[in-house]
Amino acid sequence: MQACAGTLRLRTSNQLDDASEKALIEKCRRQDYEAFGRFIDAYQNRVYGFIRRMVSNLDEAEDLTQEVFIRAYQHFATFDGRCSVKTWLFRIANNLCIDRARRLDRIPAHTDYYPSAEDDEPIDIADIRWEPEKVALDQELSRLVESGIASMSEKLRSVLLLHDKEDMAYDEIATTLSIPIGTVKSRLFLARSHLQNVLSEYIKQEARPL
Repeated sequence: MQACAGTLRLRTSNQLDDASEKALIEKCRRQDYEAFGRFIDAYQNRVYGFIRRMVSNLDEAEDLTQEVFIRAYQHFATFDGRCSVKTWLFRIANNLCIDRARRLDRIPAHTDYYPSAEDDEPIDIADIRWEPEKVALDQELSRLVESGIASMSEKLRSVLLLHDKEDMAYDEIATTLSIPIGTVKSRLFLARSHLQNVLSEYIKQEARPL
């Protein structure tokens, strides 16, 4: 299990079809060492990408990603298939990130939010596509987005990343984070509202006529 010993080595993701994934999972349950190496190849880049945005320190992100797969290897026999293996991995990853934040005493106080009927659907942030000559502006926008994501609480950030980056549905996120679907929607709304506030002044400036 090369990626779980020493420094994490990120490799090209090898996507699995349903049949291949099922067969691989069965081998991993039997703690087949070689099969678990292929399992890491298939999922580590996505897990690392999620953790990297949850954790600002590169070394810590690599360590946490490694820990996700160590725990998966140790507990594969308990994976019952009631959720997808991707959901299971992201649940482990999210829990490790939350545990880390607790250790650092960085989790902000959380106030429950109950959306009104109008707030039930997530708001949209404009999809602004730049021409090639506006690369500098595109880079500035990307920097602001990353800054906005980094400044969120872990609870909001995890929902936003799972929905918008990992394309998870509300029910899958709810299962991953062990929260109700209504909470998923409200946190996604708050996360997007936060991003909209971060980007609003920049978007206003770009909308002004020259």
